[in-house]
Amino acid sequence: MIQLIPAIDIIDGHCVRLTKGQYESKKVYDLSPLDIARDVERLGYKRLHVVDLDGAKSNHVVNMEALREITKHTKLLVDFGGGIKTDEDIKAVFDNGATYATVGSIAVRQPELMKRWIDIYGADRLILGADVKDGFISISGWQESSELRLIPFIRSYYELGIRRVLCTDISRDGMLQGTAVDLYKEIMQHFPDLQLIASGGVSNEQDIVILNKAGIPAVVFGKAIYEGHIDLATLAAKFPS
Repeated sequence: MIQLIPAIDIIDGHCVRLTKGQYESKKVYDLSPLDIARDVERLGYKRLHVVDLDGAKSNHVVNMEALREITKHTKLLVDFGGGIKTDEDIKAVFDNGATYATVGSIAVRQPELMKRWIDIYGADRLILGADVKDGFISISGWQESSELRLIPFIRSYYELGIRRVLCTDISRDGMLQGTAVDLYKEIMQHFPDLQLIASGGVSNEQDIVILNKAGIPAVVFGKAIYEGHIDLATLAAKFPS
């Protein structure tokens, strides 16, 4: 059964959602990151995806306090991404309670550093961020495109032991228009044992049902929660952790 991972995106300590990764499109929500995390845990969820959008844009981790509060006051398994660029950044993320670190830009720009982190922290604690736009990997909070294509990029780290990959179709992110299920099925055909996390475009419960039927291991979703398109309690009952 598919694993459900609610998401929190943070700017200036507040929960926000972007559309297609555009910072000028941000919508700020009233609840604090800790409030949402507590609600998620109360409803029976085990995982939480936290993105430091300030960090992704500024190239260093910014919203560490939010991570610290969530891991201090809940038992959620948190994967944290955004702005992890240095040894100090990734150490701080794990020291402040994150179970997993999601790394994308460094995996593109500094593969040797990524390989060293795999050696130090173990492949199981690192999630490869594979954000896709028009077939190519995007980096730096989706502000830059690379020349790397998706499948070869994943394969290069799969061969190093990485089995957790978070793939976002940027064209669908925040649009509430359905997920890129064909893209995720293609990835799973190449890597059947991958712990793939689908991200972007979840608009309602049916989108998750479709991903589950397609055999996608996990899904991240956020905007559909805040906009009232998904009821977390109902979803938790249908897809228990």
